[in-house]
Amino acid sequence: MCRHGPHEPEAILTDPTPLQHTPIHDLHLALGARMVPFAGYDMPVQYPAGVLKEHLHTRANAGLFDVSHMGQVLVTSKSGRLEDAARALESLVPVDILGLKEGRQRYGFFTDETGGILDDLMITNRGTHLFVVVNAACKQADLAHMQAHLSETCTIELLDDRALLALQGPRAEQVLGELFAGVSGMKFMDVREIPLLDCACIVSRSGYSGEDGFEISVPAEKAEALAKALLEHPDCEPIGLGARDSLRLEAGLCLYGNDIDATTSPIEASLEWAIQKARRTGGEREGGFPGAERILRELQNGTARRRVGLKPEGKAPVRGHAKLYADAEGRTEIGEVTSGGFGPTVEGPVAMGYVPISHAAPGTQIFAEVRGKYLPVTVAILPFITPTYKR
Repeated sequence: MCRHGPHEPEAILTDPTPLQHTPIHDLHLALGARMVPFAGYDMPVQYPAGVLKEHLHTRANAGLFDVSHMGQVLVTSKSGRLEDAARALESLVPVDILGLKEGRQRYGFFTDETGGILDDLMITNRGTHLFVVVNAACKQADLAHMQAHLSETCTIELLDDRALLALQGPRAEQVLGELFAGVSGMKFMDVREIPLLDCACIVSRSGYSGEDGFEISVPAEKAEALAKALLEHPDCEPIGLGARDSLRLEAGLCLYGNDIDATTSPIEASLEWAIQKARRTGGEREGGFPGAERILRELQNGTARRRVGLKPEGKAPVRGHAKLYADAEGRTEIGEVTSGGFGPTVEGPVAMGYVPISHAAPGTQIFAEVRGKYLPVTVAILPFITPTYKR
């Protein structure tokens, strides 16, 4: 799922509106976090260990992230039939929701009439309703979008009384298993209601780091106690937004507002894997979503540009918005870096960006402009690390 990282659009960071606090804000302060404004919230960008150590700890052990700023939404059919809610939501996303089994989660995105991406999200079949998690900065717009298009047949409820914690890393199962041993039976994208500290939590085996892990929706008043209980495990440490961003970049995962937005189609963004056969040309529920004409055409015929991985030579990071060129002299501009930084696991700079199809093949050498110089960059296969999801 494409979640917002610390490189938010300027308007979000400079918004004069008072910052909101997540239910475990006091715990962040007690743990010595450096706080920053982020999508309207006061959020931890790092803890005393620092971004590099937090990143490597998550890859080796388990890291705990506060993602309570994201939107948790219930979509319930007024008819009482889940399939009616699924069909309604399918009118807004190019995703097979009707075929999503109870207790399973699927990645998707809202599209607009031009085929651009309004937001990316996670959708879960909870049996009696759909549970949708949307990005923090798009939360109110997404809620309004759903209410405008679905309210005739569905009730749309934003859960503002719950926190969301993400536990990520190869030791995540062992850490969470101390509180509920049954999590070991869950597979990637499974979702279950699980009692943690005598409290009903909605737990998915998913996350946004490229590692095995869980996302835990917990009542707000129980969030701090749960976070403290998880952090008591010797393998678990708190992780801030800085490491969250570098982890998702190494995993080749999109950041909404950087790598995808209303100017990018899912096919340009290399996200066609998230459009199931049922919604494609010839499928049983072909199209029927905003921008379907363009998106289905691009699925058939391809696009002029693609999101690709980029591996800069040397140690200098190539940041977002750096221009990309076909030649070392910077005469022919061909694209732009959308996300970039240092990858602690790969021990070098990594980036993503959009390039023409003519330059999108892995191994192609192009050049990025960094402080007036044109540095060689090689188009690379994503992700930069091997994901450890429990299939």
